Parts: sequence; C-alpha cells; structure tokens
Amino acid sequence: MSGDDAGRESSDPEQGPGDPGQGRLAGLTHRDADWAGLRVVVTGLGISGFAATDALLERGAQVIVVDGGTGASAQDERARLLEILGADVRLGTEHTTDLPWFADEGATNSPDLVVTSPGWRPDQPVLAAAARAGIPIWGEVELAWRMRPATGAAPWLTVTGTNGKTTTVQMLESILRAAGLRTIAAGNVGTPVLEALLDPQPFDVIAVELSSFQLHWSESISALASCVLNVAPDHLDWHGGQEAYAAAKAKIFEHTQVACVYNHDDPATEAMVEEADVIEGCRAIGFTLGTPALSMLGVVDDVLADRAFVTERKTSAAELATLRDLTGGDPDRAPAPHLVADALAAAALARAFGVPPAAVQQGLRDFTPAEHRITEVAQIDGVRYVDDSKATNPHAAQASLAAYEHIVWIAGGQLKGADVDALVAGAAGRLRAAVLLGQDRAQIAAALARHAPQIPVVEVPTGETVDVTAVMDEAVEAARGLAQPGDVVLLAPAAASLDMFANYGVRGDAFTDAVRRRAGGESS
Repeated sequence: MSGDDAGRESSDPEQGPGDPGQGRLAGLTHRDADWAGLRVVVTGLGISGFAATDALLERGAQVIVVDGGTGASAQDERARLLEILGADVRLGTEHTTDLPWFADEGATNSPDLVVTSPGWRPDQPVLAAAARAGIPIWGEVELAWRMRPATGAAPWLTVTGTNGKTTTVQMLESILRAAGLRTIAAGNVGTPVLEALLDPQPFDVIAVELSSFQLHWSESISALASCVLNVAPDHLDWHGGQEAYAAAKAKIFEHTQVACVYNHDDPATEAMVEEADVIEGCRAIGFTLGTPALSMLGVVDDVLADRAFVTERKTSAAELATLRDLTGGDPDRAPAPHLVADALAAAALARAFGVPPAAVQQGLRDFTPAEHRITEVAQIDGVRYVDDSKATNPHAAQASLAAYEHIVWIAGGQLKGADVDALVAGAAGRLRAAVLLGQDRAQIAAALARHAPQIPVVEVPTGETVDVTAVMDEAVEAARGLAQPGDVVLLAPAAASLDMFANYGVRGDAFTDAVRRRAGGESS
C-alpha cells in the first residue's frame, strides 16, 4: 500500500453502502430533513438514549422509548422530561421482550426505525425482532451523523481502538483548543455526539471517540480523518468473537475523507486501512514508536516527528513535540510507551485537519490525563502506588505493566471471555508478586502458576455480599506487605469491574482511598 493512498476509493462522503437505498430514511441525511411523523423506537434511556429521543421529538417524530431498568433517579427524571415532550416511555423488563408497535387512529403500525443505545447487543429481543422484520437499526452515533446541519457542519475526527481511545481523543481536544479552535471531545468519552452537534454555538471540529458497540450500529459516517489505535481481544461476549469485534473497529475507516491513521506497530490496523472503502484522495498515515518512514509520524531521539504532513516529507520532518512534553516537563520521568503512541495518533489527526506543529506541542503540554489512567496516588516507604483501573482488558493491562520494572500487581474482575496467558507470560519478569480479587481471579492465578510460578500470589476472597471497601483494603494491605522499596503497586485489573463495583471509576476510587488511608498512617 502506498503511504499516500488508503483503501479502495468511493466518491460520495454522504452515501455509504449501508445507506437505505429506498424509502423515506434515504433522505434523512441532515437535521432539516423531513423527520416529522417518523415512527421510532429508542432502546435505552441512558445519556445517549435521552439525547436521541429529545432530538427526534424536536423534529416531530413519534417516539417510543423502552428500557429494562426502573427506580434509578436519573432515569426516572429523564423519563419524566421525555414524557412531557411527548415520548411514550416504557420502563421495566416486560417492555424489552419484543418490538413495540405504534397505535395510530385505531390501527397499529410497525416502527420505521430503531435507534439503539450502544450497550444493547444485537441478540437482545427488541433488536432481534427489528432485524427479522427488516426494520433499520441505527446507533445513536449514526443518528447524530444524519442530524448534522445541511451546510457548514463541523468535521469529525474519529478514534477507536481496544485501548487508549479516551486518552487520545482528549489529547486531540487539547491540541485543537491550543490551535484556537472551538471543539469538544464527544461520543464514548462522555458527551453524546448528538448533544455536541445540537449545541447552539457550533463547533469548528469535533473529536469523536467511538466504541466497537457504536461502530457496529453505524454505516454512513464519513469522518475527515479516522484512527484505529490497536486491536486486541475484548468484548468477545458482546460481538460473538474476535473477527466480528475487529470488523466493527474497522468500520471507522469507511468513507474517510482525508486521512486514515493506523498503528504501524500493530499490523492489523494497517490491514484495515487497506480494506477500507474511502473517499478519493484519502491518505494512509502511520504512527510508530520507532523512526518514521515516509507518510508516518514517529519518534527520533526524544522528538515526536512528522513525515506525513510536511511539504518535503521525502527529505525532511517537522518537530511536533518532545517526550518531555508528555511528562509535565519532568526530565527524570519517561512517558509510558502507550502514552507516546496515543500522542502520535492525536497529532496525526490534528495535522490532518491542518493544525500547525506549535499547537500540537502546546496541546500536549496542556493535556492532563483523566483519572484512573496510570495515576500515581501516593508513595509510601519508597513504594509507588499507581491506579490504572481503566485497564479493563488484558491489552490495556499489558501496556500498563510494561511501564514499570518491579511490580506488585493487583488484578482481577470480569475477563469477558479474554485469555490472560500472553499477558502474564509477557509480564512475568517484571512481577514481584500478585494480589487477585474478583470473579475471574482463578483464571489469572492459573496463568501465573504456569508462567510465573516463582512469585507469591494472594487471593482476596469475596462472599455473597461484597463489602468493596473491605476487599480493596485487604488487597492494598497485602500488596503493601509484598512490595519492596523501589517497587510499584499497580492496580491494572485486566478485567471489567461490574462483578463488584459500579464501574472502573468506583474501583479506582476504592483503591485510591485504601492507599491514602495507609499514607495517612491508618491501618485496616
């Protein structure tokens, strides 16, 4: 593949192969199209479901919202507001067993469209019934793309990957702001894309994080530039296997207009670009932790260098930033390799939009990582305690473990069908000890017995009623007893948190609180 050519060419950024070829939905490509009277079922009353329903009602659509949950205060408040606006909101599991129909002047009619929240699996009964009936199913991101302004819409810069999505999209947001642009990080990062699009004050450009769930339900998105950071097994229970999961990730490159950004150090992402159906003239841009070749970004000594978006790229490169810019200016600390990769990907997307090198550097200097992403909590008796609760799969944990030399590893939770043997085998030489908790801790213990039999392993048992504070206190105390000065006690679970905690953030907070109690001289 040529460094200046990406995938197969298509000519129309508005009409992708998944667009309906007939009927009314084909014309729904912007917010001022004729949405009035459209019968839509929205599945899920979370943040994205609320935003989708609100936007559809505002344009005169008829909407039924179904959600299996009841009793949550935020959900009840959303339901109340949508009912005032005219939605038919149906909460409770009895409403999620079949596709609802619309009552219209004594007759019943099937929906024209289903808009689903990203967490709903394709085999969920409502969605399965819609698929059997031939009713189109859009994700809320697909709906957002079709509700852009007819003219002057903000371009999208899109990011996906098994790990690093949020860090990269937030770095990108920081870079774009340093360039003086009105922008926002939206999508899987928190703010629904639809909410960003309907902001009364338009954005110049939108940095969009997309999960594999969101991409599964998307067809016509045409980003100005798009990126796949990496691909490793994850969410196999949702997608049904690695092939389907990777195929969902690859959809982000479809219909890209200017640049498909791939990870040269992860060949699967380059293969995705080669197979993508892109807009004529779109370029393939790689990033690497090594020296960049033509049409790539990479690292030369301690400099992040661009050989893709410079005029004389065959013979020269532009300096974008230094490794020191990623550590808050600390010359004694090297940034973790995956943080450097995320910075290169964010820089490539920004450069595709025309951001100058000085803004890239300033944006990376200004960037502050979100909580629970390799966050140093405290140092106690010469031991550093690091919270990477966001490492919810083995690939993320691998990146975290690679950043430190001697580790007491706190891990465990829900593995979601993922295998941990390669992770443990690769990290065995760095491990001082391991403390395991959660539903699938026995699988990690078995892998440690095979690949790191020399290290002590402590399992923290849990009963039917889990006191998460007590469990994390016990885990941190055990890790403290196993660590030596110069070690890092690292919470990098390699697993999801929902077996014990509300989310990875609550898990990280529990770890942080347990560490700080010890830093303050308290004991469990």
